[in-house]
Amino acid sequence: MTVASAAPGRRVRTRHRPPAPGTGPEPAVLTVVQAGPAASVQDLGRPGMAHLGVPASGPADRRSFRLANRLAGNPEDTPALEVTLGGLAITLSTTRHVAVTGAPAPLTVDGVPVDGAPRLWLRAGSVLAIGRPWAGCRTYLAVSGGIEAERVLGSASRDSLTGLGPDPVRAGAEYGLGPVRPVPAIPLELAFSVVPCGGPATVRFRWGPRHELFDAADRHRLTTTPWRVSAQCDRVGARLTGPPLAIGSVDLPSEGTVRGAIQVPPSGEPIVFLADHPVTGGYPVIGVVTDADIDLVGQTLPGDALRLAPVH
Repeated sequence: MTVASAAPGRRVRTRHRPPAPGTGPEPAVLTVVQAGPAASVQDLGRPGMAHLGVPASGPADRRSFRLANRLAGNPEDTPALEVTLGGLAITLSTTRHVAVTGAPAPLTVDGVPVDGAPRLWLRAGSVLAIGRPWAGCRTYLAVSGGIEAERVLGSASRDSLTGLGPDPVRAGAEYGLGPVRPVPAIPLELAFSVVPCGGPATVRFRWGPRHELFDAADRHRLTTTPWRVSAQCDRVGARLTGPPLAIGSVDLPSEGTVRGAIQVPPSGEPIVFLADHPVTGGYPVIGVVTDADIDLVGQTLPGDALRLAPVH
């Protein structure tokens, strides 16, 4: 079961007419007032670096990330903030559009609750705070003009596995903002994110490359078990708990892995690789989550239920 963070049927429109951009002499800056438990700068990552041992990284929920930038009037690859489990508060030195997508969460401006519209007009000096999400775990905040951050190997994404990219977001950190672009009116039916709610969510996958190492009973168990996400989940991967597969210890040479790979270690509990996954692994991969559904796994919390559904 899934829930959308905004209901369709209306258009997203701004409530205030913005002043002409770029009229002030001071640089535009985003200041972090409160960082929350885990926030990072992300863009769409650094694909094509696996041969150097570098994962692609990027947002755990790419759909929501792209949507935040579209709502803010930015190119889709513009750096923005990924906020895990809320707790982020920011202020801007200049008035700008701010888009908030992904896991739906309570928002306040200067302590006053605001409605669930995915885009708002944040005045200079006001403090926008994101609370703990009602569903899902990762919320995305994009500012018109984009966040200026250090780029490593062509990307501003923070990689939690290797430490590449900008430092983790901390209270007091300041980020420059780029020049604003025209902000489009986007039909609200396009302005939603899909996150797990209730359960179980259906996650589609394709068999292989090592599914032949598992017997028919294991393959059946993988697709019929209502798996739950364990407490061992982060941007690297999500471990699933349930009746373990009986693969045991298999001697395999290390081979390349991809985002969405379902790796089965000797414990028999599958691990779904996410944005910061290692680029090689020696445990068998029984299947790979479809590109369309891996963002949903990136929004799961410990205890969330999901079913793995094979597609051909």
